[in-house]
Amino acid sequence: MEAPFDKLPGVVSVLPGYIGGKKKNPTYKEVSAGGTGHAEAVEIAYDPAKISYKNLLAVYWHNIDPTVINRQFCDTGDQYRSAIFYDTEEQRRVALQSRAALEKNKPFKESIVTEITAAGEFYPAEEYHQHYYKKNPLRYKYYRNGCGRDKRLKELWGSAAGH
Repeated sequence: MEAPFDKLPGVVSVLPGYIGGKKKNPTYKEVSAGGTGHAEAVEIAYDPAKISYKNLLAVYWHNIDPTVINRQFCDTGDQYRSAIFYDTEEQRRVALQSRAALEKNKPFKESIVTEITAAGEFYPAEEYHQHYYKKNPLRYKYYRNGCGRDKRLKELWGSAAGH
């Protein structure tokens, strides 16, 4: 999820990590094995004068499959659940409105199962996970294609996929 946000004007940083679990300072190995309760996530720092939270949410929706529980493409487990973790009550309100509008106007039949919950503590991922798509472009492209990510996004969102 780094790539879609990295390129947006107004996004200051995109930091991969883990959130929503009980274990302090989890590692990638622990989170990816399951059982910590954490979700793999990105923390986005942005300039609200240049990009709105609502616009960030639109990019998020068009880069996930919001119709599956505890899975994203070929990754399965609660660590791959689709979720929006908010910091403020205003973010919560906007996220709920965003999901409600999407449910009303969605281009697909399935229900939206993405959770919206208070953020809690965010743990940055290890250095080798930072900018993975830039450090390992061929492996990242192979993963996306092999998992059917782009194909599924196009099925869900049509021409708006990935935007």
